[in-house]
Formats: sequence, C-alpha cells, structure tokens
Amino acid sequence: MAVSRYSRFEKRTIKFLQELRANNNRAWFEANKSRYEDDVLDVALRFIQSMQDPLAEFAPHFTAVPTRVRGSLMRVYRDTRFSKNKLPYKTNIGIQFRHERAKDVHSPGYYVHIDPDEVFIGVGMWRPDSDPLRQIRERIAARPAEWTRAIGTPAFKRHFHLGGESLQRPPRGFDKDHPLIDVIKRKSFIAIRNLAVEDCLKPQFQRSVETSFKYATPYMKFLCAAVGVKL
Repeated sequence: MAVSRYSRFEKRTIKFLQELRANNNRAWFEANKSRYEDDVLDVALRFIQSMQDPLAEFAPHFTAVPTRVRGSLMRVYRDTRFSKNKLPYKTNIGIQFRHERAKDVHSPGYYVHIDPDEVFIGVGMWRPDSDPLRQIRERIAARPAEWTRAIGTPAFKRHFHLGGESLQRPPRGFDKDHPLIDVIKRKSFIAIRNLAVEDCLKPQFQRSVETSFKYATPYMKFLCAAVGVKL
C-alpha cells in the first residue's frame, strides 16, 4: 500500500498536552520527557518536514525547518522573565513557517496552532516592528483597492477572519477620514482560520493546511510587497 505524503497529529499528542497543562512543572516534565519527544516533538517535526515541498510550490521564499531548535517549531519552554505567569512550559504546539529573511515571529509567516482546546491556522504578521508596520499601513492608505482585492477573494472571506488588536485612534500621519482607517489602525495583520481539535487528527489535516495557505496567497502577497520581500 502506498504511503501518503500527508502528515497529521495523534491522539497521544493531544493527551500529552492535556496532561502537561495539569502538571505544568519541571519535575513532571523531566519524568515524562521521553513521552514529549515521542508524542509531541517527533510528530510535529514530521509534520514540518512534510510541508517542505508544498511551501516550495506556492511560497518558495518561506521555510519549513524540521529541527529541534531554531527551526519552524516554537520552543516548549516559556520565557517567564517579564511575565507574572511563571509556569515553565507552553501547553500548545506552535509552528511557524517564516520568510527566509525573517528573524522572529513578528515577520511574515504561516502559522499552525494546536492545543487541547483549539486548533487554528494563521497567516500574516503578528505585531510587526514599527518600520514594517508603517510600511503596511502606508501601502493600505496608498492602494486601498489592492488591499480590498487581497482580502476580498471568496475563498479567503469564507475561511479566514482578521484578528489582533487595534489602536483606539488613527496612527500619527494618517488621515482619520480615510475609508480604510479601521484597517490602518491595526497593530497586527494576521488572518485566522479556526478548526476543531479533531481536525488535526484526521488524515486530510495537512491537505487542509496547504489549501488554507493557498487561499491566503493574495493577502500574503500584499504584506510581502509592503515590507519589500518576495512571496
């Protein structure tokens, strides 16, 4: 029987995340580290590897890097230095396929989020730095029709919604009466597709992720053009 190139997550992956949430401490994690590696790490890295060829087809300047560190899989360890929440571990899987020129999660990217309560697919830029944020806003202000086309395709509208926080007032230098001022006020330019947790366990999950990313191509092209990189 032929082996499918498509990858998915496992029930044991979700079970581990549930147990980690109930036992979010270093002693429990160290005692169950081999389970983490088998049930979460290896499964996630296999999924990332399976996305390499599809990304090369429709977003060739974005990378799927299946490595334990400094790759597409986000760290399980939380940065608690400046947080009141001192729990040491993340209880979700975060995967970001970043642009080849990207340095961090604030750059253009495709994202997959999996936890025991929700699964979602994200595209775009989360809280970009001040310079790329200004570039995106300026392109929207100067080319409103191009923005409207980018988010107006039937497939994108059917599957995605824009998320993230917005400013209360228009940013400095932008016309408060611009027809797209509510868009210009956004702090993030991310679009989200929500799925059921059960979806990530189905054989067609990776295919759904690929299709969703493709639906977002006009949106990603707009953002990439705004910040001066190629899709």
